[in-house]
Amino acid sequence: DVQLVESGGASAQAGGSLTVSCKMSGISNRSYCMGWFRQAPGKEREGVATIYSTRGTSYYADSVKGRFTISQDNAKATLYLQMDKLKPEDTDMYYCAYRRGQTYCSPRNVAGFPYRGQGTQVTVS
Repeated sequence: DVQLVESGGASAQAGGSLTVSCKMSGISNRSYCMGWFRQAPGKEREGVATIYSTRGTSYYADSVKGRFTISQDNAKATLYLQMDKLKPEDTDMYYCAYRRGQTYCSPRNVAGFPYRGQGTQVTVS
């Protein structure tokens, strides 16, 4: 079974940086899409970023473009989200998500991917 485990969430000051990680296991196919979405209690989910497994092409929501960077380390089976120039409105629970294949690999779709982790909390003040 596919398992995703996020880590690295913490409190940070506005303008600062933070990197969250997602350890992947049980993924056997080479072609897939992974990404991050965020959600706070009472709020709708917001897709943040996605990345293709093979080409490494990445996509970002307008709200984080130029500030966040998604990347993957295949040797470590780990997905990262580097967050710079943090804002208080970035405060959320951050989830990584996975789907087989590379269709619908967009931040608009990532919250609906069939596999997701338990989330890691990011708080910006």
